Amino acid sequence: MPCPVTTDVALAAAVIRRGGIVAVPTETVYGLGGNALDRNAVARIFAAKQRPTFDPLIVHVPDFAAVSAVASEISEPAERLARRFWPGPLTIVLPKQAAISELVTSGLPTVGVRVPRHPLMQELLTQSGCPIAAPSANRFGRLSPTRVEHVLDQLGDVIDLVLDGGPCTVGVESTIVKIEGETATVLRPGGLSIDELQTVIPDVRLATTESPTAPEAPGMLPQHYAPRTEIVIAEGELPRPPSGIRWGLLTLTPCHAAGYAVHRVLSDEGDLIVAAARFFETLHELDRSSLQRIVAVPFPNTGLGIALNDRLRRAATK
Repeated sequence: MPCPVTTDVALAAAVIRRGGIVAVPTETVYGLGGNALDRNAVARIFAAKQRPTFDPLIVHVPDFAAVSAVASEISEPAERLARRFWPGPLTIVLPKQAAISELVTSGLPTVGVRVPRHPLMQELLTQSGCPIAAPSANRFGRLSPTRVEHVLDQLGDVIDLVLDGGPCTVGVESTIVKIEGETATVLRPGGLSIDELQTVIPDVRLATTESPTAPEAPGMLPQHYAPRTEIVIAEGELPRPPSGIRWGLLTLTPCHAAGYAVHRVLSDEGDLIVAAARFFETLHELDRSSLQRIVAVPFPNTGLGIALNDRLRRAATK
């Protein structure tokens, strides 16, 4: 049976306090939340998602003042980023406090910390009285959820509750940043663009290495965010579907799509913010459309297009 769905924050907080796991709304995607200080709750998150324990979790706190409960220190450049972009879609990798178990961090001495912007998640963090570990509320490696029905489809029978905060407004996961001196390395591009980061720290670099067994942060595995349907990226000329074969097409803006059974456009005006908000929702729809293949046209590699191209590349990796 699917788990209950509620808008009652007090009920969700009570479930978190007693060691339960709750799908929680953030502005990026829905997360699967549990008390970050409760090892059993964290273990249930990994089990429910079928997530390997070498892939670390992000810990959410209500405000900057609460960071000290999970991180042992924060550098001056990291604090500048936090005060500029929190609450919001930014995760900062910091040295962890001893209270945060190595299960949360996959044995790393650091922890990813975020202050989310969604009002229900803010209330939940306050009422639960604990930091909340929350990866995306999906089966490991599959499409991230941006609506309650996406959560129920993948995890509804193995979690305790869903806190319904409506559709996610950003639509892609948070940007994850590691600070070294005055350099910010983006470990995972996401809902905060590199251009925005550079307004605070001019030296921003995009991580170029990936590890299949020891990622520094979530979302760094070569294969991730994948629909059940095969997805390929159209580099150059758009391929034409074979006769009698159902292919779907995903594009940023309208284009000629002869022969495709389904064509979804993310933004008529080419707005990458609109496209990001619709991205996972549209992939979920295409994945339910009985297609043999989804063809995706890459995005402009600027702003949020960098994060969207990152998700496409990982979804298409076999």
